[in-house]
Amino acid sequence: MQITVSGQQIEITEPLRNYVNEKFGRIQKHFDHVTNTNVVLHYEKKKNRHAAEATINAKGTQLHADTEGDDMYAVIDALADKLDRQVLKHKEKVSSHR
Repeated sequence: MQITVSGQQIEITEPLRNYVNEKFGRIQKHFDHVTNTNVVLHYEKKKNRHAAEATINAKGTQLHADTEGDDMYAVIDALADKLDRQVLKHKEKVSSHR
């Protein structure tokens, strides 16, 4: 699985990139057919809000989620949890139709 991390109004540091890779690596354990993942991290200076969105391209589907909050690491955690639930739901659908 290839993970692409980019940022808007925020510099992507190495610890931040490693944290994203660690959290999204868990998704690959649940579903082997994930080909690539695009993660975009945002920072709104006026509102002091952090946001993140991710798109997972998997075999047969494309999953998308976005979150926002006050702490970037908490936002990444919430985003990974949302996508993990979506991947498990998709995996259940695929296996039950066969």
